[in-house]
Amino acid sequence: MRTHPTNPHHPTNPHHLRRPATTSATLLTTTAAALVTLITLTTTASAASAPTPTTPTTPTKPTATSATRPCPESDLKITASAVTPQRPDVLRISANNRSATPCVIDRIPTVTFGDLDGAAQPDPPAESAPYRLAPGATAYATVRTVTGEPSPSTRTVGFITVAADPAHQGRRFDAAALGAPNGIRVWSPTTTWWRPTAG
Repeated sequence: MRTHPTNPHHPTNPHHLRRPATTSATLLTTTAAALVTLITLTTTASAASAPTPTTPTTPTKPTATSATRPCPESDLKITASAVTPQRPDVLRISANNRSATPCVIDRIPTVTFGDLDGAAQPDPPAESAPYRLAPGATAYATVRTVTGEPSPSTRTVGFITVAADPAHQGRRFDAAALGAPNGIRVWSPTTTWWRPTAG
């Protein structure tokens, strides 16, 4: 029988069939390995570049030492005097913090007159609010015991009481010590807010 020489390029050549199969398998294996390496490197890089999670912190509440305390009445020096001898119905009052720490008083002085009901009204009108006094600092206010035209209802008292806070008992000042030996006249009295200067 006549035979044909083996043709390496003929499709029936067994070597021709196996070589591409072997090369494809090797290529697939190499590609798969490269992909695995690439995925591993990408995952590692992402993990390395990811920000480290931080534990949220809870804001600390101010402690009693960091908050400004109300001024104890014993830490305050209260004064009162007539602005001029001719005007005993205009008084200058003050509150001095004698302690070594800051504290707060009410921004509106509490000024009462003898045994009369009520207190001097703030001018300008305002609600209560804290007023901070540094150690050694002094707050000043001006009190007018008579405002507007005096009325037949004007009263005369023998003393006034000044407090830096409504919760305080206050300090009493006799009329004679304030330059009014015949008594202090009272009609719609007003007081300024506390301020840092006497002017």
